[in-house]
Amino acid sequence: MTATPSALAAPLAAAPLPALTRRACLARAAMLCALPGMAAPAQAQAQPGNGQRAAILNLSLEPDSLDPTMAAAAAVGEVTHYNILEGLTKIEENGNVTPLLAASWETDPGGQSYRFRLREGVRFHDGSALDADAVRFSFVRAAAPGSTNKARRALFDNIATVETPDAHTVVLNLHRPDAHLLFRLGESTAVVLHPNSAGQAARAPVGTGPYQVSGQQRGHSIALARAPHARAAQQVRLDGAVFRFIHDPAARQAALDAGEVDLFFQFATRGLRHFQDNARYQVLIGSSSGKGMLALNHRRAPLGDVRVRRAITHAIDRAGFIRQALDGHGVAIGSHFAPTDPGYLHLDSLYPYDPQRARALLREAGVATPLRLELALPPVPYAQAGGPIVAQDLARVGITAQLRPLPWHEWLAGPFRGDFDMTIINHVEPLDYLIYTDPDYYFGYDSAEFRLLATQHAQASHPREQQQLFARLQRHLAHDAANAWIFTPNLVTVVRKGLRGAWMNYPIFAHDIGAMWWE
Repeated sequence: MTATPSALAAPLAAAPLPALTRRACLARAAMLCALPGMAAPAQAQAQPGNGQRAAILNLSLEPDSLDPTMAAAAAVGEVTHYNILEGLTKIEENGNVTPLLAASWETDPGGQSYRFRLREGVRFHDGSALDADAVRFSFVRAAAPGSTNKARRALFDNIATVETPDAHTVVLNLHRPDAHLLFRLGESTAVVLHPNSAGQAARAPVGTGPYQVSGQQRGHSIALARAPHARAAQQVRLDGAVFRFIHDPAARQAALDAGEVDLFFQFATRGLRHFQDNARYQVLIGSSSGKGMLALNHRRAPLGDVRVRRAITHAIDRAGFIRQALDGHGVAIGSHFAPTDPGYLHLDSLYPYDPQRARALLREAGVATPLRLELALPPVPYAQAGGPIVAQDLARVGITAQLRPLPWHEWLAGPFRGDFDMTIINHVEPLDYLIYTDPDYYFGYDSAEFRLLATQHAQASHPREQQQLFARLQRHLAHDAANAWIFTPNLVTVVRKGLRGAWMNYPIFAHDIGAMWWE
């Protein structure tokens, strides 16, 4: 991972309050509508704190839950991770792993047992103490039958036992060594939940972070305010934050023009140049671990035929997609791995843009053209802008793609449950290649050979063997054209000048509000 770590917020210092701008006035008025027991009118936004030492962030997608240990959408962690809920470790902006709820750790020489010493004096928002039993409860819950934790295969299925020799010690015994264990424990899927309230975490999570939910307006916003008993509260400068959910590019530009939002994450890059000289904002262009792709449903004929999937991959002009849909802010990829992954292979040249080859493969597969397929588009800028581009590329080889724009909740209930032909989606989780070992995952890839490779890689003890098997994993997915990978995006973040501590590079999708401050 590349980049510089986000600066840690210093303790609160006496400083003049910022000027009462139009944004602050709106925030103050909206705060009154977010108080407990009061209903917020449709035009008002939920608001934390006193509306002065707060930040307003725009996300394209609204989370369908507030429990990142059970929900699949990355937006869940964007709101809750590090803000409400915390884990044993923390992933910094440069990808380094540092202590969080764990003060320290040690491992045995074979790398199969990790002993974590918890910080003492840490309390949940309700005042109860964080202890080893809470960690054990959270991890056992994530590994339980029926768990929907998206890191279950990569992390929790590998934990053989969780021991709690005393209130501040947790020992994880693994089935096999995992060089990425500390990183995985820093992802939102491994946060520690309050045992007595985990069942309500989807709507009212209780954590150890600096903030708690103070208001929520479906379809519009979620507000965070300072939480009681929060860990390291003296180091947090912002009183809270509002996450606004605006996915329409025109609406996002209007909000930016009006100065109503402080940070725009994954800004619609087609309009970026308009704001690069904006006196109120600065533009940050950073790296990510995302894998943007045309996902293909192997259960739908003729997409189960590798020749058809290869034809589709040859039909897509990756460079043209990145130029037109991302305004050039991306890198072409050829497998489910990002350039930020250690051991990454450049495999995009395996399927160069070649419409003639694509048509030949379709004929070889016995596909009569025009082949009609539906292309589902979630409400994110790269898909909305990229859908027509992909459809145009496919039309050149005899595939008619019917575009179907979907609200986010319908995408989660439809394509993500396997009801689709094709969809454009960016998988943002780092090192998530083990999703291809699950035949029940939404695109239905089923390869016994790939599962064997994944097992061999997990069990390999020698670094050279691990490296070779990691390369074989990448090549195998590319050879099978399991999906049609297109890009790793550069993440474009537009930030109001004076707001410090925002990330530029995103090894994981998280917004650490507690590390932000107003200059």
